[in-house]
This record gives sequence, structure tokens and C-alpha cells, in this order.
Amino acid sequence: MKFTRKANANWKGTGMEGKGTISTQSTTLDNAQLSFKTRFADGVGTNPEELVAAAHSGCFTMQLSFLLNEGGFTADDLSTEATVTFEDGTITLIHLDLKGKVPSISSEEFEKTAAKAKEICPISKLLNTTITLTATLV
Repeated sequence: MKFTRKANANWKGTGMEGKGTISTQSTTLDNAQLSFKTRFADGVGTNPEELVAAAHSGCFTMQLSFLLNEGGFTADDLSTEATVTFEDGTITLIHLDLKGKVPSISSEEFEKTAAKAKEICPISKLLNTTITLTATLV
């Protein structure tokens, strides 16, 4: 399977005082606000690190669902929070905090499958940083 997806960023002004927008092909983001404050403080809008966290949590969770299905399991619920750590100009860590409700699976099998999903998720393979995982079966 091969496909492409697009997003667009626009910026006007200086890095500190300027403002920008980000839009996605799907229009889920449609001129979403981007600024110094949305990236480095608590301004209203989005930022690249938040978007990486969203992409990684979504990709990992879908990958896990596929792997569980291959193993004969169907999740009732999978919820992943990705926390991106930005330090001195570099993303130094992404932590995936997974909580899952999967009937008939052991904790050991769930953790093993989650670890494999972390390794083979396309976004995990794209990122050049440490990725950690906590998997909790509920």
C-alpha cells in the first residue's frame, strides 16, 4: 500500500512576534493558529511537538489494534497518551502511556504486543529519539 498525505504551514513575521497557521489535507486542521506562545508557552493554538504527539499516539494505537487482531484479540478500548519532551532544541523523549481493555488477554501478552507495536509503528520508526512505553491492562 502506498499513499501520500499533505499539510501546509504558513508564517509571517519574526520567530518571536510572528504568527502562523497550519492546515491539513483532511481539513481537520484548517488554519490552526501557530505562534511563539503556542509552542513555548500556553498560547491558544497548536505546535509541532503537540502534532508529533498526536501523530505518534494515533499511529501506535492503530498499529496495536492490528497486532491484537492478528493474535485473535479485539480491544474494547485502547487509549494512548503521548508525551513529547522538548529540551534545548531537540525532542529528547516520547513516552507512550497506554491503557487498554482487551478481553481474554494476559497482561504479559498485552505488554509484549504493545512493545512490538511501539517498535514497528511507522511514526516510531520515523522519529530519532528515545521512546518509552507504559502498558496497563485495565
